[in-house]
Amino acid sequence: MGTVTPAKALAPAAPSPASPSTARAINDRLALNLLQEAGPLTATQLKALTGLSRPSVADLVERLTEAGLIEVVGESGEQRRGPNARLYGIVARRAHLAALDVRTDSVTAVVTDLLGRTVAETALPAGAPEDAVAALLRAAREAGAAALHTVVVGAPGLVAPAGGELRDTIGLPAWHRDLVAALRRSLTAVVVVENETNLAALAEQRLGVARDLDSFVLLWLGAGVGAAVVLDGRLRRGASGGAGEIGFLPVPGTGGLPSATDCGGGFHSLAARGAVAALAAEHGFQGPLEEALAGAAGEPFLDALAERLALGAAAVASVLDPGCVVLGGELGLAGGPALAARVARRLATLTPVATGVRATTLGDPAVLTGARLAARESAQAALFGG
Repeated sequence: MGTVTPAKALAPAAPSPASPSTARAINDRLALNLLQEAGPLTATQLKALTGLSRPSVADLVERLTEAGLIEVVGESGEQRRGPNARLYGIVARRAHLAALDVRTDSVTAVVTDLLGRTVAETALPAGAPEDAVAALLRAAREAGAAALHTVVVGAPGLVAPAGGELRDTIGLPAWHRDLVAALRRSLTAVVVVENETNLAALAEQRLGVARDLDSFVLLWLGAGVGAAVVLDGRLRRGASGGAGEIGFLPVPGTGGLPSATDCGGGFHSLAARGAVAALAAEHGFQGPLEEALAGAAGEPFLDALAERLALGAAAVASVLDPGCVVLGGELGLAGGPALAARVARRLATLTPVATGVRATTLGDPAVLTGARLAARESAQAALFGG
């Protein structure tokens, strides 16, 4: 019999006390987070929220003010003897950020301050990378931004997790990759590229219907279909950045199989906008697709569409067990809770894995919203020492 190690020997060593500099850095970041989420705040409010002593808060405020991260933005309206207490807020103009939503034939850009507030929004020329960069810089300058600190680009296709390169994906124009290269070549900013569906999932996680969920899968329904996987609070990209390429999923009812270079015959052929429009036409509806999804094409159409969507959702549920599938994109928004309920009922008959279904409240703008959130969080982490 082997020697039994005493339980005491297995206990981890007690953590070493944080050094004064580490403690200051932790307190500074805590205060900055509070100011970002709940600010502006007085020193007294910071003391109450952080649990720090009054001298520690005074030192903290002095450090952050000298670093150019916070400033006095007003006075409290409290009735008290003597002068009103100063209100401190983050210096939003300390950095300007940009978020880009790159589609097959269009580019939308938003310039924000460090708090994520919009200062400019513009359409950039698609297919002309250098002109697009020039237009972005012009919009930033006109909004008072001398330079951009961080740029987040949301694009369709595979993004390599290690280096963040937009991979050569069949069906996407070459200018997508040229645009990313032009941004990195022309700007001093940090340029981050992320798959568009992943950014939409970030928006759902922070501001949408997935705010109360640690795990979910966003099923993007638009001109194309895609999925984003969030498990235990973390976005999962996969080994090559291909997690969520659900358009290539083999499913019954397509009359064929997808290939490495063509998602025709896969789930895309059932759930992309063109396929859904054709399904509505089969049910005798010729009007706008959004009206069909809202019920104008009748219940048989919605039932048939729910059957299709449940096939993809069942594969996701059986493999990942995310607990919830969010129907996102323009079609998920148009279908709303009524379509989500139909998908949930059909899904419950296809898999033993309990899986809720929710409809997005953000829709198509979720990509740009996610890019803005990602840019803000990246820049704040860099500037705040996170």
